[in-house]
Amino acid sequence: MVAASSKGLGFGVADAVAREGARVSLASRNSDNIQNAARKIRESCNTDARGYTFNASDPESILDWTAATLNDFGSIDGLVVNAGGPPPGKFDKFDDVAWAQAFELTLMSAVRMIRAVLPTFRRNGSGVILTMTSTSIKEPIDLLLFSNVFRSGVVSLVKTLSVELAPERIRINNLVPGRMDTDRLRELDHVNAERRSITVAEQKKEQERSIPLGRYGTIQEFGAAAAFLLSDQASYITGSTLVVDGGKTKTVW
Repeated sequence: MVAASSKGLGFGVADAVAREGARVSLASRNSDNIQNAARKIRESCNTDARGYTFNASDPESILDWTAATLNDFGSIDGLVVNAGGPPPGKFDKFDDVAWAQAFELTLMSAVRMIRAVLPTFRRNGSGVILTMTSTSIKEPIDLLLFSNVFRSGVVSLVKTLSVELAPERIRINNLVPGRMDTDRLRELDHVNAERRSITVAEQKKEQERSIPLGRYGTIQEFGAAAAFLLSDQASYITGSTLVVDGGKTKTVW
């Protein structure tokens, strides 16, 4: 099960595991987009890939996706926790409602997705969970207050569960993207270029200079890292955080 996988990094993960032979349950808000994503994977990977509509902030929607996946595939072996980013802004911009919405989207969606698959993992005697998070867990990002706060909570949840679930042969890890070449990043480069009255190419080049490897990452590179952590090749890794950022993050831990 790969959440928020109609495009971008989520699609990259779904595509990567499908290329390794996995059958894939994809989900996102937009029905047309997720069906198109599943079709692309079926055609390119020759595996069973199905699309489902869900809302990461809606508890019932998460349960419905899980139940539909079990009904259609018969079992669940892995879960990729993913959701859209909460809105940017400074502290004084947000009221209690905004905080509650960000909490539901970013932290409680992870709690609920994990809770939904655990009964199946326990029946199987194994399972693997991977959360897709952000470099904000390492270095707080300006204007991304909600991400800084709630994604850190997800990492603490993962670390706690890694100990609690290990005796049941259930692994859980975090995967952190840096600047990856996605539609979202290209949109941000365009907006920032207009704001600064420079070309998009100049904006991109400036950002790439801040990355030790000198370029943006690809969704395929991110997907490959996810496929590794989800596979038996990573059978002795749990409670860990892997950063895929070309060396940009400077924190030691």
